[in-house]
Amino acid sequence: VSTARSSGRAVVAHATTAEGMRRAINAGVETIEHGDNGTAELFLLMKQKNIAFCPTLAATDAIQQYRGWNKDRDPEPEAIRKKKECFSLALQSGVTICFGGDVGVFPHGDNVRELELMVAYGMNNLDALKSATSVNARVFHLNDQLGAVKNGLLADLIAVKGDPTLKISELRNITFVMKEGIIYKS
Repeated sequence: VSTARSSGRAVVAHATTAEGMRRAINAGVETIEHGDNGTAELFLLMKQKNIAFCPTLAATDAIQQYRGWNKDRDPEPEAIRKKKECFSLALQSGVTICFGGDVGVFPHGDNVRELELMVAYGMNNLDALKSATSVNARVFHLNDQLGAVKNGLLADLIAVKGDPTLKISELRNITFVMKEGIIYKS
């Protein structure tokens, strides 16, 4: 971490064990991805040290389904119960939660799946939307380029039919897409 930081680079850690998380936190990483065995103590420590948490809920959900779990009829696997528990602890701690679902574990283009799970697991809709926009922009040091709608920033915008602050799955009903000011769908 110190070597990377000395060259102006950030370090993120993919950590699933409590010990791996603790070591990453103490080393000074900027984000921790997964955090499957995070504890209240670790999430509070992350908050104190301004380390963001990227829970990758959709990855765990997808992996369990690939292994045969049927969400409509089967009881939740231990991995899902644990993920919900850790996410709840993270929310309670007030740690910054950034958005990222490990797309590739599930199909590209279904990124909204992570937001839907964040809301299903206890995050309010507006905070989930901020997680994917302004929070990610700040965490990834890009808030001078994106993460808000204002002059001078990239015009990366979408419009949807419904109101995702009321129903997050409305993000699946995209009616307009603009990337860097160029309209791709209207």
